[in-house]
Amino acid sequence: MKGKLVTPDDKWAIDGSLFAHKRQLYLVWSGWEGDVNGQQNIYIAKMKNPWTVEGQRSKISSPELPWEMHGDLHDKYNPPHVNVNEGPEVLSRGGKLFLIYSASGCWTDFYALGMLSASADSDPMDPASWRKSAEPVFKQSRENSVYAPGHNSFFVSPDGKESWILYHANDQQGQGCGGHRSPRAQPFSWARDGTPLFGIPVKTGGALQIPGEKK
Repeated sequence: MKGKLVTPDDKWAIDGSLFAHKRQLYLVWSGWEGDVNGQQNIYIAKMKNPWTVEGQRSKISSPELPWEMHGDLHDKYNPPHVNVNEGPEVLSRGGKLFLIYSASGCWTDFYALGMLSASADSDPMDPASWRKSAEPVFKQSRENSVYAPGHNSFFVSPDGKESWILYHANDQQGQGCGGHRSPRAQPFSWARDGTPLFGIPVKTGGALQIPGEKK
């Protein structure tokens, strides 16, 4: 037990995730700029080892596009509105880094996945290295009754040939981010340039091939 993982400036911080790049370990997370709730940004910092952050944090994403800014709370114990970028996870393929994150409030039906892209030759600590996709890369599907899909992670099939996304979502509108959410998984593909293609959230109740199972 190593105790608390302390982030630079020691501000409110959640959703920490590690990734290694060119023999350097990095931490990415969602946090506040200051000490007051109102907006969650994505930060990155270098790590000295898996339990110790070193140096300063760098902000690499803030909610700035319309689809990232659904966040009315209607809760007297919280601010009236909070903009959110959270849940960062990094993929690497084709000479590029892809940081997939969740945007908008999880309490809204518009919770969705966004993507930052960077060259593998760039400095991940430099905000200028990252380019934000103009539209969500994974979002609600009314036709499939999937709402607020987000907070993803990734895994590969046992045979190493398939890429899968794991996320949570709701079956109905207006269910928020409480006990109605359920975890879901589905395979995804890759474009020729290495960009992940997540497609549309699948409907619950349908059959999927077991990861790595011969088709």
